[in-house]
Amino acid sequence: MQLVEQHCISKSDQRYAIIDEAAFKSKNLYNAALYEMRQTFFNEGMYLTYEEIHHRMQSHEAYKALPAKVSQRILMLLATNWESFKKAKAAYDQDPSKFTGRPHLPGYKHKTEGRNILVYTIQAVSKKGLKKGLIQPSRLPIEVKTEQTAIHQVRIVPRITGIMSSKLSTAKNPSRLTSIPLSV
Repeated sequence: MQLVEQHCISKSDQRYAIIDEAAFKSKNLYNAALYEMRQTFFNEGMYLTYEEIHHRMQSHEAYKALPAKVSQRILMLLATNWESFKKAKAAYDQDPSKFTGRPHLPGYKHKTEGRNILVYTIQAVSKKGLKKGLIQPSRLPIEVKTEQTAIHQVRIVPRITGIMSSKLSTAKNPSRLTSIPLSV
């Protein structure tokens, strides 16, 4: 069973600018890694795995701009997007009638307006803060009050609405999952 807490952070909240900056850095990493993956696909006809793209991006400044655990999760999400594209392309090649159009490659986020998800695993969240009822993501000087003490993941998901909505998920069984989406 998963428990979910949702928090909304408006543009007038002082935490908004900090989270927005981190989401922008996440977008930069996403786009840089996507460029590497697309160039490999176009030039060599190969799909890069998570391990390959992680190895290529570790020394990149966009990777280093975020905590390593967060950067790894962004690359995992991008690898998942490519896997979905591969499967959709294979299904389309077998039977195009199941689709309304040819599957497209994962696209870039907008250079100035784009933001991307931030995923903080329990390893990137302050354990001392959790004991006090606060979520303190690594390298982000913000705090979000919570009633949960056993979380697995915090997700910050930007939205177009102009409000950042934080969603915390936790579970009371061994398959615990915590996530926070923030909206921009």
